[in-house]
Amino acid sequence: MFRSMLAIALGATVIGAWAQVPQRGNPPPPPPGAAAAPALDRQDIRAQLSPRRFTTLAAEVGAKVNRIAVREGERFKAGQVLIVLDCTLQAAQLNKAKATLTAAEKTYAANNRLAELNSVGKLELETSQSEVAKAKADVSLMNATLSKCQISAPFSGRVSEQKVREQQFAQPGQGILEIIDDSALELEFIVPSRWMAWLKDGYRFQVKIDETGGTYPAKVIRLGAKVDPVSQSVKTIAVIDGQFPDLIAGMSGRVQLAPPASTPASPK
Repeated sequence: MFRSMLAIALGATVIGAWAQVPQRGNPPPPPPGAAAAPALDRQDIRAQLSPRRFTTLAAEVGAKVNRIAVREGERFKAGQVLIVLDCTLQAAQLNKAKATLTAAEKTYAANNRLAELNSVGKLELETSQSEVAKAKADVSLMNATLSKCQISAPFSGRVSEQKVREQQFAQPGQGILEIIDDSALELEFIVPSRWMAWLKDGYRFQVKIDETGGTYPAKVIRLGAKVDPVSQSVKTIAVIDGQFPDLIAGMSGRVQLAPPASTPASPK
């Protein structure tokens, strides 16, 4: 009798505890008054710092790298020579082209004088004139080739990566230095498309950067050209408003941006 009563009591306890546990497939209902906000409004808006301009400086001629004037992380000015290639062979070819041009010009001058005396044929005179034009083209080609032996910075910035070391041979088109312009760091993030009603160019907000723990001012500079019809979102591009030496490209953080409590009605 005692064992039966104990079994009944234990069974009632287990059933009561089971009833209090949320069952799989039946999540608990939201608290009263909770707004069913869209997912993009509820989640954090993340953004990453990126340079406004960046490029890879590559060799346009095949040559050995004589000197790289800057190292990774160092700054440079626009127009500064960053890479010097060993173009000894190209310089020798230029000297040869100049010598050929000098000889062609002398031959043409002599034939031109003989033509005045009717002592040379018209075809021979025109041929010597063509040789002068050909030699001039060769000189121009070699001058253009030699101008590629020094690579200058297209803008002011910093070196982000060095791909080739000094005294290595660089093939035509091979990247040597990756450079960035970090004078203005941009932020790119996604917001709900309905925010376009109040989020305009010049809108100011704050962004908290993970790596530094600091909060920095930013402003919107442009919105994306189209809305994603599936997620109903639009790309937004902003820029850090000011100069902060502790910020570098690649850092990321959370955009402190939220729709205003009430947006003014658009004028009719």
